[in-house]
Amino acid sequence: MARQARFVLPGHPQHVIIRGNNREPIFCAEEDYRFYLEKLKQACDKHDCDVHAYVLMTNHVHLLITPHHENSLSKVMQMVGRYYVQYFNHTYNRTGTLWEGRYKASLIDSDTYALVCYRYIELNPVRADMCSHPSEYPWSSYSFNALGKDNDLVVMHGLYRGLGRSAAARQKAYRTLFRARVAEKSLIEIREATNKAWVLGSDHFKDKVEAQLNRSVKPSQRGGDRKSAAFRQLKSK
Repeated sequence: MARQARFVLPGHPQHVIIRGNNREPIFCAEEDYRFYLEKLKQACDKHDCDVHAYVLMTNHVHLLITPHHENSLSKVMQMVGRYYVQYFNHTYNRTGTLWEGRYKASLIDSDTYALVCYRYIELNPVRADMCSHPSEYPWSSYSFNALGKDNDLVVMHGLYRGLGRSAAARQKAYRTLFRARVAEKSLIEIREATNKAWVLGSDHFKDKVEAQLNRSVKPSQRGGDRKSAAFRQLKSK
């Protein structure tokens, strides 16, 4: 059976996760993180994607990324994956696969979830007890988004840009967002949508995407479509 194409709308961000095979480490030294980010930048420049937020964990990567063409994201992930596997296998004298299958991605409703996904991604090291605050973790976009440190990979999303008229105002407003933890409900929604490759957003957004792509963007209700005439007729028998 052919794999169903991912949900892609050029200009709309995606939350992407790529994991190491068997959850094994994919980064072992500082040079590994730097090489991955270098190749990610090259791939995004070549295939027209904007990275808004990222975190490189020991055995997986999170990205909030906007593709500007239908195949932009898949080409970026393919290019980065190929270069990084060659580098990693050569560096550590190993062979074989490095990744746990295909990357997982969820189309994001910007208005509702973009800034939540920023926080979800950059708080990963805190949730993993690797640090007490995201500013302490060097391999994420937090230092750019919250502190203004140079990072030529990160491109500001429109909602982030709208946090303030100046860079200092945006960074201050962004840091304020981290005073509260991401709600448990939002954590569950983000994880479920990404792991199952569904659209993450309001019902209005999902309906709009469904109409544009002419595909169902969420799981069907168990027991059938309860609004359909066929289902009501079946229940009446």
